[in-house]
Amino acid sequence: MEIDLGPLKPRDAYALLISVILPRPIAWVSTLSADGRGNLAPFSFFQGVTANPPTLLFVVANTRDGSKKDTLRNVEATREFTVNLVPYSLAEAMNATSASLPHGESEFERFGVRPAPSARVKPPRVADSPVALECVLDRIVTVGEGPLAGNVVFGRILHAHVDDAVLGADGRPDPAKLDLIGRLGGEGYVRTRERFDLRRPE
Repeated sequence: MEIDLGPLKPRDAYALLISVILPRPIAWVSTLSADGRGNLAPFSFFQGVTANPPTLLFVVANTRDGSKKDTLRNVEATREFTVNLVPYSLAEAMNATSASLPHGESEFERFGVRPAPSARVKPPRVADSPVALECVLDRIVTVGEGPLAGNVVFGRILHAHVDDAVLGADGRPDPAKLDLIGRLGGEGYVRTRERFDLRRPE
């Protein structure tokens, strides 16, 4: 099968991309609006960028009518956010927070997700997430326009919370203990339980 993406409708291009770029880690992003109302939403276009300085990115797509989502509006207003990693035990809660709520209604409260104070930024982190990364905005790069256009949010990581319970004997996070999930196409997800090692060439 050969596919020319040029004439594809955005929704069809999106369906293709999420079906072939696999698995995708999930950034469960907590933000506050300018007047202090909380928001929590998952994004599966998410990746580390560089360690110097420690930076990550996640992508907030526009809504189907082309408007900005609350997460992007909040980041633009306050320039702060936390990225929480999602273990299998929190999969249902994470999925619930992808629902569209009225602007200003907190997903923490609506879906019973426990918040915890952050150390360096105002938005709370997810208390039960094994890893939470506190970030300040570095820049936003907008790609495209209108419905499903992307807004690439680059965040400078200021502080990391890592649950001692997920540390291995070497003092580093153990993938088996983290038991994170990744996004597949459609409604599919994967757990990071099946792994293999490859020694890198010298």
